Amino acid sequence: MSGHRVSILALDGVLSFELGMPLTILQSLGDLYSLSVVTPTEAGVTTDSGLRLSSAGSLTELATADTVIVPAYAFDRGIPEDVAEALRTCHERSKRVVSLCVGAFALAQSGLLTGRRATTHWTRTERLAREHPDITVDRNVLFVDEGTVLTSAGIDLCLHLVREDFGAATANQAARNTVAAPHRVGGQAQFIEHHLPAAVGTSLADTRTWALEHLAEPLLLRDLAGHAHLSERTFIRRFIAETGLPPMKWLQLARIDHAKQLLERSDATIDTIARLSGLGTAANFRTLFTQHCGLTPSAYRGMYSCDGAGPAAPEQPTSRGR
Repeated sequence: MSGHRVSILALDGVLSFELGMPLTILQSLGDLYSLSVVTPTEAGVTTDSGLRLSSAGSLTELATADTVIVPAYAFDRGIPEDVAEALRTCHERSKRVVSLCVGAFALAQSGLLTGRRATTHWTRTERLAREHPDITVDRNVLFVDEGTVLTSAGIDLCLHLVREDFGAATANQAARNTVAAPHRVGGQAQFIEHHLPAAVGTSLADTRTWALEHLAEPLLLRDLAGHAHLSERTFIRRFIAETGLPPMKWLQLARIDHAKQLLERSDATIDTIARLSGLGTAANFRTLFTQHCGLTPSAYRGMYSCDGAGPAAPEQPTSRGR
């Protein structure tokens, strides 16, 4: 076999998209990578879409791989002990072990993430942290590179692997081949909307809803506490208990989320979005947005706007923040 050897471990319930993603990206580079798909048993596995993988390789092939990739799978079912042992053996032999999305749960169950920093898809970060308190779960990044153990939310880590193996030019070629964003740094936040008010019935849900309706106003802690009819000290304590964040930090992130929506769904100017989201001047908005997202507002709009107009003209950030 020629090229960097990559084995993709397809566990039961593997997501077809997640399985195809590294295959598509790495195969687009010709002989640079030698790829194989491995299943836990000769019987194969069934994908989330009902397709049956029955002719894949066996676990023994992992021993000859330079990199093992575990795509997302039906993680509620757990993994067999022989799979966990195979992953541990790969790591002990200094193989690179990589997870995509909830594939992180397989690495966690194998003990490869113990004492490490890791991430997964934003909808499952809380569960990963709850079930594996010995892992430092980073909820706001695209991927985490811990050397021989790497975890991610999705596609960006595949391009990062190419960049590490063969350089930026080759990674950019892979991105062009698959019509993907060429480079989003691992520390960039996952693009999610997660600062909406908690379910009705929590004591401060009405205040959070009210705050979201008044983001353009210069809200202070005393305004939020006053709406909830609580002292500031009691309000902070209850707010953190319900959301896991201090009130003003939550408010800033809610404003960033609102700004994202305006950038995606409107043609409002940066000055207007700064005012409507309550983030102050255009300069202050650019700085805060770039610090949180790793992209300037204009770059974000160019990449994610709903009108499909494509990237906007480059904008110089006030501060990279990373």
